[in-house]
Amino acid sequence: MNHILYNGKIVTGDGMINAAVVIEGERISKIVPEDRMPEDMGQEFPGYRLTDLQGKAVFAGGIDAHVHFREPGMTHKADMHSESMAALKGGVTSFIDMPNTNPPTVSAKALSDKLNAAENRSYANYGFHIAATNGNIDEIRTIIAEGKEGITKSDFGGIKVFMGSSTGNMLVDDPKTLQEIFEIKEKEILVHCEDEKTIRENLRQAENEYGEDIPFSMHSSIRSRRACILSSLKALETAMQSGTRLHLLHVSTMEETEMLRAAKISNHNITGETSANYLWFTDRDYDTLGSLIKCNPSIKTENDRKAIINALKNRTIDTIGSDHAPHLLSEKQRKYMSSPSGIPSIQQSLQVLVSVALEEDIPLSVIASVFSEKAAEIFGIKDRGKIKEGYFADLAIVDTDAVQTIEDVAYKCGWCPYQDNALRGKITDVFINGRHVIENSVLTDNIPHGKKLVFNR
Repeated sequence: MNHILYNGKIVTGDGMINAAVVIEGERISKIVPEDRMPEDMGQEFPGYRLTDLQGKAVFAGGIDAHVHFREPGMTHKADMHSESMAALKGGVTSFIDMPNTNPPTVSAKALSDKLNAAENRSYANYGFHIAATNGNIDEIRTIIAEGKEGITKSDFGGIKVFMGSSTGNMLVDDPKTLQEIFEIKEKEILVHCEDEKTIRENLRQAENEYGEDIPFSMHSSIRSRRACILSSLKALETAMQSGTRLHLLHVSTMEETEMLRAAKISNHNITGETSANYLWFTDRDYDTLGSLIKCNPSIKTENDRKAIINALKNRTIDTIGSDHAPHLLSEKQRKYMSSPSGIPSIQQSLQVLVSVALEEDIPLSVIASVFSEKAAEIFGIKDRGKIKEGYFADLAIVDTDAVQTIEDVAYKCGWCPYQDNALRGKITDVFINGRHVIENSVLTDNIPHGKKLVFNR
C-alpha cells in the first residue's frame, strides 16, 4: 500500500519542517511542502492512503549500532526475533548487533551464521559487527581485501575492540595487535574502553572490604572513571597518531566528553557514542535499582550525566547506541559478583532522548541526528537514516506532548529499569521499508519485515 502522511512535523538533523511524506512501495517518493490541502494531494496520488498525523513529530527510523541480542548461545535471555520486535516498538528500524555472543563473531563463518539466523526472523533491518582478538587480524584483513566464505566488507558494520574485559576471550591486550587494528582504514574501529588493571585492583579492594557482600553502589567505584579515562585516552591518542576511523563507545564520564571533543580537532574521523542510560540514571539510583542498572561502563555521577547531556547538545556525541543487553531477572538478582552486567533498553531509547531534549532545551534536530542520521553516515548504510526522497521509508512517528509511564515491555527477559518511569514522547506509528507495521502503538501484523543492511564502508 502507498501512503501520504500529512499534518506532521518532519524532524531532521538540519531542523524541523511542516511537510507531507509520500511513500511509494518501500521508499519515500516525495516530500511535499504542507501548503496544499489533503484533498488536492489525494487527487494527485489516487489510491494512496492518507494519514493525518495531527502535528506529531516524524523521525527517520532509529539506527542502533550497539545492541546485544544474545543470539547465538544465550537465547534464553533474548534473541533476534524477540528483541527486534522490541526495537521496532521503540522506533528503531535498524540495528547492528555486537559480536560477544557464543560463539563470538570473530570469523567469516560466524558472521555468515548470524546473517542466516536473522533472515526472515528480524522485525527490524539487521546488521552485525565483527570482533578483533589477539589472533584474528589476518582473518579480518582477508575479509576486507577480498572476501571470505561469501562474506565481504559490505556485510558487516565495524570492527569491535574490547580494551577491557568481555565474554568470549575477546580482550585485546597485545600492543602490537592493537596497533595493527588501529591501522585499518577501510572500516570503523569501535572501542570499549576500560582499563583492566585498574578494574582488577578496584575489585580486589572491594572484596577485601565487603567480602561476598559487595553493594551494587560500589559498581561505579570498581568500574571506575579512572578505568574509562585511562583506556579512552590510549585509544584516542592511538587513533590520532594513526588516522583511525575510531568510534568511542558508551561515553560515561565528563572527562571523556572533553577528550573526545579535543581528539576530533586532530582527527575528523573520530566519533563518539553514548547511551540513553547515561543520560537518565546516576549513581544515586543504585540505592533503589541496584543490579538493574549494573552495566559496563558503569553509570556514574550527576555531574557526568550533565556533561554528557551537554556533549549531546553541542554535538560532540555523534550517536546513541542503546547497548541493549538483556539478562533474566533471576540472574540480575544474584549477589554483586555473580550478577551479570547489562541493561535492556532499546524500546525506551527514543523516549528517553525526547524526554531529555524537552527538559534540557535541546533541539529535536539533535535527536534526529544521533538517533539515525549519523549512524548511517558513519557506517555507510545505504539509503537509510534520513527522511529523504529515494530513501527507504523507515519512520518513527512520535507524539512529543504525550507522557507515558513505562509498564509492559516487549523484551524476552520481561523487565527493564525504566519501568514506572514517566517518559515523554509516545511512539504511535512506525514504518519499515514502506510498511505501516505499528499503528496507534499496536503491531499491525506478526510478520518480520526486516532486511539485511548494506554497508558501503
